[in-house]
Amino acid sequence: MDNRDETRMVRALDLAEKGRGYVEPNPLVGAVVVQEGRIVSEGWHERFGEAHAEVNALARAGESAREATLYVTLEPCCHQGKTPPCTEVITRAGVSRVVAAMLDPFPQVAGQGAARLRQAGIGVDIGIKEKEARRLNAPYLKLLRTGRPYVHAKWAMTLDGKIATRTGNSRWITGEAARRPVHELRGRMDAIIVGIGTVLADDPQLTARPPGPRTPVRIVLDSRGRLPKTSKLARTAREAPVIVITETEAIASIQELKALGCETLGLPANQGRPYIGALLDELGRRRMTNVLVEGGAEVLGRFFDAGAVDEVHAFIAPRVAGGNAKTAVAGRGVERIADALTLAEYEIEQFGPDILIHGLVRSP
Repeated sequence: MDNRDETRMVRALDLAEKGRGYVEPNPLVGAVVVQEGRIVSEGWHERFGEAHAEVNALARAGESAREATLYVTLEPCCHQGKTPPCTEVITRAGVSRVVAAMLDPFPQVAGQGAARLRQAGIGVDIGIKEKEARRLNAPYLKLLRTGRPYVHAKWAMTLDGKIATRTGNSRWITGEAARRPVHELRGRMDAIIVGIGTVLADDPQLTARPPGPRTPVRIVLDSRGRLPKTSKLARTAREAPVIVITETEAIASIQELKALGCETLGLPANQGRPYIGALLDELGRRRMTNVLVEGGAEVLGRFFDAGAVDEVHAFIAPRVAGGNAKTAVAGRGVERIADALTLAEYEIEQFGPDILIHGLVRSP
């Protein structure tokens, strides 16, 4: 292996990113075919249920794939799923070497794909840019490992940490430029989660505008079934799914919400509020890979208290609200600053006058 291997794997990782929002719950995968030191074709997994990255790249390479090196961000599959095994396609194409960033922990692959390629006389190297490949597919890996989706937490706040004024006014803390990436983020999610307090205060629609590759399910944590029939969520439930999470479905208003097209789901409660673990288990059973928690403060606090947040998107406006208004994250919190949640990696971007701090939550 040399620097050229790393350079080509970086390109494969960039290609894999193109599938974000389109392929989940499958992993994001990119592939590059190199013949005699020259890239002859590229490919990525473009849509769920369609051809994998290796198949797309090899199809574009044609005869140039013979005796070539294939760079791929994830170990090629060796089982029949929605598509044929990639290992068979690679072998038939005459590839002489496969470089994969990481093994695929999916039980029907898990090293067997690499073993099958070696049995066919193909050289296999694993581990180039593995850290980056794991970061790319963190949601896929979490769903496989825990059976729960990857949780994004998002909020917008003033410079002094307020998500509204003392009267509850919150529109708009950040400007239009900062709201665009929020809609892009929503369009890649399987679900958006809010509390009933946010719905009653803001009457949000919780859709991606313009639409993204996915149509997220709008989930309301509403233990007493208070979602108004006149709310934007209830009125658009037949256009984009709405799930109302209650402590019990034996509430009179539930039947009215069902009639409007809302799904209702009774889950175990903790102090009168839906238990976060039970909710994530249910979403995992539905093969949701990425979910976005948008608030309000109590809901965000419960997710943080439960250690359930994987990634943070915090928008900060250069404004000061003052007073006793709500801060972005409530809940129980920590007793010592030393115990405060810390981001393991983060980036800072500017959108107009507003700043986005986006980072991964450090594992305990």
